Amino acid sequence: MASLTVRNLPDEVHRALRLRAAAHGRSTEAEVRLILEGVVKPAQRICMGDALAKIGRSVGLTDAEAEGINPLRDRTPAEPMRFE
Repeated sequence: MASLTVRNLPDEVHRALRLRAAAHGRSTEAEVRLILEGVVKPAQRICMGDALAKIGRSVGLTDAEAEGINPLRDRTPAEPMRFE
């Protein structure tokens, strides 16, 4: 597991982190880990198909119109990458 050193952290920020950690019954280090994890990792994974369907619905694309697009799709299988 990686470790991280944060330099030049203002005293007010460190104090606020310690108070927040104490309020949650955790160490300052554990609190910082949870804060960082919450910021950089989304609560749930975004599925591309769901995101595209949501965009389609937001512009008023009907199911019938979406089905009309299917015959136009390129169904050629993708080739694997070559590292030569």
